[in-house]
Amino acid sequence: MAKVGGLADEDPRLSISGGASYFDGHIRPQHRKLYDHTVSMEEYLYYARKTRADQDSTEKADAGRKVSLLRVMFPPKSSKAQLDEKMAHLNTNASNQRATVTDEEWINASKVLRNATGMAVFYLLTTDVLGPFGLPYAVATTGWGPSVGLYTVFGVMAAISGSLLWHCFMDLDSYEYPVRTYADLAFRIYGRGARYLVLVFQALQLLLSVAVILVSNGEALSQASKFRLCYAVCVVVWAIAGFLFGQIRTLQKFGFLANFAIWINLLIMFITMGVAANSPPLYSAYAASAGYSVNPALVKPDAAGQFPPVTHSAGLPDQSNFAASVNGLMNAVYAYSGTQIFLDFMAEMTQPRNFLRSMWGSQFFIYICYMLYGLFMYGYQGQYVQNPSYLGISPYSWSTVGNSLAMVTALIAAALYGNIGLKVVYNSIGVQLFNAPPLYTKAGKWIWAGIVPIYWSIAFVIGGAIPAFSGFVGFVSALCAMQFTYSFPPLLHVGFMIQKNAIGPDGDFDPATGPVARSDSGLKRIVRGFFAKAWYINVLNVLYCLGALVCAGLGMWASIENLITIYAIPQLNAFTCTSPLNAAG
Repeated sequence: MAKVGGLADEDPRLSISGGASYFDGHIRPQHRKLYDHTVSMEEYLYYARKTRADQDSTEKADAGRKVSLLRVMFPPKSSKAQLDEKMAHLNTNASNQRATVTDEEWINASKVLRNATGMAVFYLLTTDVLGPFGLPYAVATTGWGPSVGLYTVFGVMAAISGSLLWHCFMDLDSYEYPVRTYADLAFRIYGRGARYLVLVFQALQLLLSVAVILVSNGEALSQASKFRLCYAVCVVVWAIAGFLFGQIRTLQKFGFLANFAIWINLLIMFITMGVAANSPPLYSAYAASAGYSVNPALVKPDAAGQFPPVTHSAGLPDQSNFAASVNGLMNAVYAYSGTQIFLDFMAEMTQPRNFLRSMWGSQFFIYICYMLYGLFMYGYQGQYVQNPSYLGISPYSWSTVGNSLAMVTALIAAALYGNIGLKVVYNSIGVQLFNAPPLYTKAGKWIWAGIVPIYWSIAFVIGGAIPAFSGFVGFVSALCAMQFTYSFPPLLHVGFMIQKNAIGPDGDFDPATGPVARSDSGLKRIVRGFFAKAWYINVLNVLYCLGALVCAGLGMWASIENLITIYAIPQLNAFTCTSPLNAAG
């Protein structure tokens, strides 16, 4: 049998051929309880190095194979072998079941679960955002100059954050100790408390993201029905659709759907740009426009029923309403909120080393397409742009086309959010606290089918209660997205580098005896690790984290102010039949 490391001069103690063990006199990884806090940083690093070596050797062996353009655009299903009967029914939370697992079975099971390609992840990363349709609103609330500058800065920083997470993942993930979620990474660096904090934030954001998409699709359906259908019913329709799409369990099966959604989003962009350039804005929906949140006088009709002309601003449209501009920025930042599930994508990649290329490529694609689209729509519709922007074109026929296409792509994105969110809840609560069977078992699949409707029903309750879309998006962005994209990554990277750099004088991990005894501990070790190598990067990361927290605080204040403004319209309330797009109609 092949050796795990794939190295010619591998230590014979580390080979699984001939029945030799990874550990002689030391506990095996698969026999440890889940989230064992006694596993040292040295042990994580040791097995991560071996896993990367194995993946690198596999990648070199596959390097000469030619891949057709069709296979790049439509990645085929993975040809990896399936889990054997024993591992397919193993409850990893049960110590008596783990005790029977051999080194080879444990490693092979970990490999089988890693089946996503770099191109498939590129599609998922590009789809894992609300889309470009919130950016025109952000431009309209901040003006030409601030919108371009701030969106550029936040885009670059989001890519840097993804790189920081990737660096931690590559040094801590292994076949023996796989890093499957953001919370796993937090646990290995800061312990159990950090893991629980991340789990709460992650589960909350994913649930709220599904609710956000239910609101946007509900608005689109209400507009397509010419407001004849009760708005609350429009939201229910998409919650029911989520019951069906939510049955997809693995990210690999989202590959084709994600690819499909990218091209549909591009088509919607071209349609709305073409229509906006040749027709006036949808004046009747002025109460849901960017101008109304900045200053209602910018969009309200006069006594004769005439609307103010389309206007633009080089700087902030209204210096006295800073909150509206910050909330607009939070809507733009939401486009980069996918960082929180980057680690879920890395965990399912055959070659996670390729993630960095996929991530930077997707961020560049998002930035160019979204920025051009946002500036174009603002140029033609000014303060009347809607959020999402496809709701703001006036010809009903084209509006219906855009809404229909957007509802499809939004549902795909919602299903992706719901998939990851349910996994977070199920694995952290069901499997670990109540010994529920893993999702890849038959029993786990049945439980998954049962909890999907419950999850989407909760999302409906939240979405139906908050029809103020832009304020809702801004609040979710400030409360959760800012943390996962801008606050947590530098904080995690600092903690990881402190521990990794502090290992230097102490030695490494020996699979036969465990980690070498450390020479110091506590504050002394932390300070030494902080300043041991490239201390300036740690300093920059600390400043980066603090700055992100300040922005998040401002964002929450601004979004709440926006919600207060919108809820001042008497027709808008929880589970209303009046569409937010027709509240002033």
